[in-house]
Amino acid sequence: MLSDPELEAINAYGVWQEKKLYGKTGFGVARTTFVIGPDGIIEKVFPKANPKTNAIEVLEYIEGIYSGE
Repeated sequence: MLSDPELEAINAYGVWQEKKLYGKTGFGVARTTFVIGPDGIIEKVFPKANPKTNAIEVLEYIEGIYSGE
């Protein structure tokens, strides 16, 4: 979770996007998960992260890194 009232990180990561909700168009944060390696480089992006499944997807990805898959 990140609080970014000045939209600095939001814009840098490209997650401030046009969204539609109930037929209305506006801007908001696209729910996205970034896995950042120890070197500070983004290793994996999970766009349109689903709150119900995202934690499992990220855990499986990280476990795959450490198991050599």
